[in-house]
Amino acid sequence: MSHSDNNKRILKNTLLLYFRLFITMGVSLITSRIVLETLGIEDFGIYNIVAGVVILFSFLNNAMSNATQRFLNFEIGKNDTVQLKKVFSASVNVHLILAFLILLLAETVGLWLINNKINIPFARISVANWVYQVSIITFLVSIIQVPFNATIIAHEKMSFYAYISILEVTLKFVLVYLLQFLSYDKLKIYSVLICSVSIIILITYVLYCYKKFPTSRYKHFWDKTLYKQLLSFSGWSIFGSLANVGKTQLINILLNIFCGVRVNAAMGITNQVSTAVYNFVSNFQTAFNPQIVKSYASSDKKYFNSLVFQTSKFSYYLTFILALPILINTRLVLELWLKSVPEYTIQFCQLSIITILIESISGPIWMSVNATGKIKGYQIVMSALVFLNVPISYILLKYNYLPYYILVVNVVICVFSLFTRLAFVKHLVNFPVKQYLKEVVIILMVVTILSIPLPYVTVLLVERNFLGFLITSLTSVLSVGSIIYLFGLKKQEQDLLKLKFYQFIKSKNNSY
Repeated sequence: MSHSDNNKRILKNTLLLYFRLFITMGVSLITSRIVLETLGIEDFGIYNIVAGVVILFSFLNNAMSNATQRFLNFEIGKNDTVQLKKVFSASVNVHLILAFLILLLAETVGLWLINNKINIPFARISVANWVYQVSIITFLVSIIQVPFNATIIAHEKMSFYAYISILEVTLKFVLVYLLQFLSYDKLKIYSVLICSVSIIILITYVLYCYKKFPTSRYKHFWDKTLYKQLLSFSGWSIFGSLANVGKTQLINILLNIFCGVRVNAAMGITNQVSTAVYNFVSNFQTAFNPQIVKSYASSDKKYFNSLVFQTSKFSYYLTFILALPILINTRLVLELWLKSVPEYTIQFCQLSIITILIESISGPIWMSVNATGKIKGYQIVMSALVFLNVPISYILLKYNYLPYYILVVNVVICVFSLFTRLAFVKHLVNFPVKQYLKEVVIILMVVTILSIPLPYVTVLLVERNFLGFLITSLTSVLSVGSIIYLFGLKKQEQDLLKLKFYQFIKSKNNSY
């Protein structure tokens, strides 16, 4: 397949994923508001911390998920259907074993944490234990789903991926809406409803893959070399997954111990906002990532480098267009969205969004490292750097620093992580780092600095209401879009954009 065909496929998949995003993001935000209103701040905080304990063990699953995605993409890039079948079946076996291991950890270490270390109001401890058991089932279902989800992405069937995501959030919305009219303990019912949706989605994934992809029909076999490769890759990935899970869930536990469930509620809302913003860029990168791995597998170095440059740059642009209106209107956005805004939510949200902006640049870099399969040194160094968040956060909270300082630390570490990743990809694939810094990082800094003044001044001049939010958002989008066009695009990219715009206008005129 030519580069032109690949680019068309990427564009088509990107559009499908953004169609998915706008629907799922809107429905999810509405659902979150209903959940917060129905459960209340305290129960919402309990759910987030209890579910967080289960997710604490996801480092095993995350590591294997990365390995599955990488090896499926790699074999498709080599067009080896026999090996592709083996990779799928092996990944199913490994994920079933992982599900069993995580069940053991959750019912021992996790259960001890819930009943001995987590700060939960005494009257809700029995309910918290109920929710914990249901959350374990939900998480085990998500583990088993990984090979099927990875298969769909590897084959770049983003239309189904988009539709199933829309189905998932729609089911959650309907069930959460019905939750308001039920008289039984709402926290218990909410956990069961979320679990039910997960089971329905798993069954749908399995049936679709079985029907559409002959290579995803499970068959038991033994290939010592393949299992060794999968486990070796995922073994080193465990370091990175453990660090990332620790950064989020251990810090959530620290916040609970030092500050209580209400701060966990603030973090839960922050996660909703940051997930919405992150999905905006992850959808874009999901469309590009298979091509990055496949271009490496086919030894197409020039196309590989161009994909990394473009994905980094446009990932940031897409995130920044959405993030800037939220950053300058955070208080207003939260007040319009929620009736009751927990303390520290504003600072949490702003710092989390800044982190996502930095991480949006890093995504294609770590995907490039994964494509090589040589991740031992990378995972050890990056894991140590990311995990620094935990001890530093503990020290800050112990010495009574305000909770949002832990997210300031995260921003600083993310900056160091970006440059560390660049050093590794330079070593592994002789990546042109100087050119990347000049054509991507410096350009993004210029675009950011020039885009902020006009929206910021507009915020100071307009009323703090919904109309004011619309005005500042429109000003922000126009400011960012103009600066990107003038300073953030190369001449050929500007010409291509103008050509596509003229073609769009011409097609609309011909339709009348």
